[in-house]
Amino acid sequence: MLRKSSTILALTLAAFAAGDAAAQEAIKIGVTQPLTGAVAASGNYVTNGARIAEEAINRQGGVLGRKIQLIIEDNKSNPKEAVATAEKLIVRDKVPVMMGAWSSTYTLAIMPKLIEYGVPMLVETSSSGKITTSGNPWIFRISPTSEMEAQVFGGKLDEFKPAIKKADFLAVNNDFGRGASDEFRKMLDGKKVTVGITEVMDPAATDLSAQLAKIKQSGGDTLFVTSGVEQITLVLKQAAEQRLAHRIITTGGSSSPDQLIAQAGAAANGSQHILFFAPWFPEMASNADVARAFVDEWKKKNYEFAGLTEGFRGWDGIHTIVEAIKIAGKAEPKAIQEALWKTKVKGVNGNIAFIKHGGPAGQESGQSVPNVYIVQIKDGKVAKP
Repeated sequence: MLRKSSTILALTLAAFAAGDAAAQEAIKIGVTQPLTGAVAASGNYVTNGARIAEEAINRQGGVLGRKIQLIIEDNKSNPKEAVATAEKLIVRDKVPVMMGAWSSTYTLAIMPKLIEYGVPMLVETSSSGKITTSGNPWIFRISPTSEMEAQVFGGKLDEFKPAIKKADFLAVNNDFGRGASDEFRKMLDGKKVTVGITEVMDPAATDLSAQLAKIKQSGGDTLFVTSGVEQITLVLKQAAEQRLAHRIITTGGSSSPDQLIAQAGAAANGSQHILFFAPWFPEMASNADVARAFVDEWKKKNYEFAGLTEGFRGWDGIHTIVEAIKIAGKAEPKAIQEALWKTKVKGVNGNIAFIKHGGPAGQESGQSVPNVYIVQIKDGKVAKP
């Protein structure tokens, strides 16, 4: 009888210990970003923002009584690697939710895996319209589509002095670049602005002289450039060398103006940039208190100020995921997917909430409606336009 009682007691204690261990086990969140390769600067900025969010959330007690743990993978600025990272995070690390993957090309490559395994992904940067119109119910995006960005910009056309009369395009040759060029061309056509030529550049290209020479001959007054900050830097320098008269405007929110000033020098003066967070002017944000708190946390880490224009994406993305986990009441993929439709977060960019955006009934993706800002570089400083 004593042996039986001892066995029951031991099993009870073991069950309590197992339950306590489960309560203490961190909730994993997968992150896939380009930490090396052609767009590594942006990927690292986003990842730093995510890490800051992880620390801030865990200081406040985590979620569901447990801490969160980011499992971060480098997709190496390559769509095949992006797929490999997603499969590892889902199959080996067993994450119930992911954030990624910076580029539209990388995100589109990953999307079939989300359907295959039934795991939701929060898209923090990618802008291709195909991401939310292809019928993938596991996708929830907080960054604007290229169409949204173009339409907001179109509403500000009258503010440009001198006016934009003829526009040319130079875009990275992937879903991100081509998608942005298509949407901005359509918007300008609708506004009766003449559209000139469109040139593309390989993501790894460093010599852009041929494309810029053709653009120079087009007779346009404005050049829209879509790429990552590394390639934009080269465009500015080489445009200055060729004495390109076009006003240069970057799209996609990935230009990091402070980095352009540091790396392109005087060649950056006069350029204008579409962004989704303007950290030099946090008062411009609809949630100014959240914006200031994020900037303060970033500065405490002594991260480059230039990275704030991308880093906020990681902060907003992780906070959105954690709020969905809280609403779901458990860290399970299907529950998180369903909870994301009910999630509302005050983000750095603005208020985050998801609407159905494309796809057949029952297979819609989620899309938040972000804020868009424009800044310019003047006399080596970032200024309001």
